[in-house]
Amino acid sequence: MGQCTLGWVGRVALGCALAGLAQADSDRMARPLVLGLNGSGVMGTFKADGPIDRRNEFFKSLGSNGRSCATCHLLEQAASFTPSHARQLYRQTHGADPLFAPVDGANCDQVARTDRAGHSLILQHGLIRVANAVPANAEFAISVVRDPYGCALRVDPKSHVLTASVYRRPLPSTNLGFLSAVMFDGRETLVPLTSADTLDANLRTNLRHQAIDAVLGHAEGATGGPIELSGQLYYPGINDSLGAEPNGIPFTPASMTLYSTWEQRSARRQDGRVGAARADIAAGENLFNTLPMAISNVRGLNDSAALGKPTTFVGNCASCHDTPNVGHHSLPLPLDIGTGHSPDANQESDVVIADALAQLSLPDLPVFLVSGCPNPFNAGQAESFYTTDPGRALISGKCADFNRIKGPILRGLAGRAPYFHNGAAASLLELVNFYDRRFKMGMTREQKHQLVAFLNTL
Repeated sequence: MGQCTLGWVGRVALGCALAGLAQADSDRMARPLVLGLNGSGVMGTFKADGPIDRRNEFFKSLGSNGRSCATCHLLEQAASFTPSHARQLYRQTHGADPLFAPVDGANCDQVARTDRAGHSLILQHGLIRVANAVPANAEFAISVVRDPYGCALRVDPKSHVLTASVYRRPLPSTNLGFLSAVMFDGRETLVPLTSADTLDANLRTNLRHQAIDAVLGHAEGATGGPIELSGQLYYPGINDSLGAEPNGIPFTPASMTLYSTWEQRSARRQDGRVGAARADIAAGENLFNTLPMAISNVRGLNDSAALGKPTTFVGNCASCHDTPNVGHHSLPLPLDIGTGHSPDANQESDVVIADALAQLSLPDLPVFLVSGCPNPFNAGQAESFYTTDPGRALISGKCADFNRIKGPILRGLAGRAPYFHNGAAASLLELVNFYDRRFKMGMTREQKHQLVAFLNTL
């Protein structure tokens, strides 16, 4: 499908739906294009290979707690869900809705459904608890220095292994044909999504495994819009910003061209509200493609051998969001841009990151102290640091993976606030303010308005 915003491509169904498809009666099938309203306008979901069948397994309860995939992935909310939706459900059901199942729908698993305070993270930030076993062969030591809910780091009573609880937004379960990694920390990427020859088969393998784990664990000329997205050219490594494009085509930072025709017209006079809105959107797309960013202290970039491990380099939005007109990285590239760092100024040594975090509506999350790892930016120096989410390191056990999280696809942003893996940005303006401070972009108020206008159309 595709959304204007998001989408399912014809050759790849929703991840959970791969658990099995039901034969549908024609009179029970929806149209292939579903439109929904949000605060920024109209968003569409488009299924390229036919009507959306709301009787297939994606919409059915597949476990024992009443949840379906659609419990957390609503087509009308960019195949994720918003905190306002969660709050409305909580009011209507007093916490009885399957969304609030104790396994991961509360701050900790022993919270009563009627305990509203114990559901603060899902109600205020749309966060789901993810319990990860700390790798037995980990290269690091981990401890907790702040535990507001009592389950940040503990020995799981069932598995008897040390488990860290982190809190993350549900990724959109659409646009799967563009994925280079499955899940924020890549844990469901069992086989690589790096070759066009094996992409379809490997993606299906990964999504089948993800679907099983989900069931077991919890279910005018502008070329925007879901129908256009369904025909977008893509292959692993397309426009790769680190030089791994398989056809040797040079990287271009102009990765977004949805509104290039509006940009051409914006130089001329635009009369009326529609013309002014289009001019802002086109200007925002141009900012996305051209505005320079001073990138420093980013794990995955500044310590990358492919880039020569630069202390600082000038990039732009496409340095990370390089897939044309999609806004994903076309090869796996989990990064640490600072969103998982501790918001306590006494625990964050990088003043630039601390300033950027101050722009966000950060949830009150557990804070872990990580020690025993080398500093990736100062060879030979050891480093201890604080984090609310160790990211991929909880899967690999590698110091090099600390805090590294994949960036989600940008299509469908308007329908799935709040943003970042931990729901730290309550709005797109907060997200833009974070990037402005984090990467010293020096944006004016008008530029921020224009960039938000563009992001709201994806």
